[in-house]
Amino acid sequence: MEEQPIKNDVHVVEIPVSGDGAGPDGGSGAGVAEPGSHPLGEIAGSAGHLLLLKLWQREESRLGRRACALEALMDAARRDAFFLCAAFLAFHGLSLALLFAASVSAPAPAASPPAERGSCRRWWVPSSLSLAASLALAAAVQLRVCAYWRASRRLRRERGDARALARCVQELRMKGAAFDLSKEPQYGVTRAKCASVEGAGAWRPLRWCYQNVVAACLLAVAAATMCSGKFILCA
Repeated sequence: MEEQPIKNDVHVVEIPVSGDGAGPDGGSGAGVAEPGSHPLGEIAGSAGHLLLLKLWQREESRLGRRACALEALMDAARRDAFFLCAAFLAFHGLSLALLFAASVSAPAPAASPPAERGSCRRWWVPSSLSLAASLALAAAVQLRVCAYWRASRRLRRERGDARALARCVQELRMKGAAFDLSKEPQYGVTRAKCASVEGAGAWRPLRWCYQNVVAACLLAVAAATMCSGKFILCA
């Protein structure tokens, strides 16, 4: 007995879709957004907002360059101050070594007291020269330190202005054409906040001592070297 082949009749039914995902002509459901719906597209379509964005971006670039220049100035001031301090210490070490060598190489007669020696009577000559050189080096170091702190304060203000401007640029990019063109970055408010925080966070005399501690240490070393020179020549 022969088996009859089984026939599978497949009927395909097309269901028309009419809704938000497709058009009435049965096209694909992926919609295309309008060019002006995005905030950046709205900015591109508005001449005023586009000009403001370009101006603020140019200002951001200028503030960034000024911040880099101030950082380079701070690095140069710190490097110069370090070299001057090294020269200061080397000068005093050499001067003390020369005084010691002079006091040992030319001893006075045994009968004369130390105060009657010629080198002891003229102790103020090398000490005065050492003091003058010390004051000159200390003044040079203090100038470089002041330049460092002055550049640091300017850099802090520039960074505050850059943060205020970055907030306005971000707000403009998020709001698009709805952004108020009369709004400006709050530079003065940011600087006032930085000044208030700086004044409240540190006591002024303590901050002054912290900023001038290098010069104070150099003057202390100069005074100690001057007394040591007299002791070496008259001992």
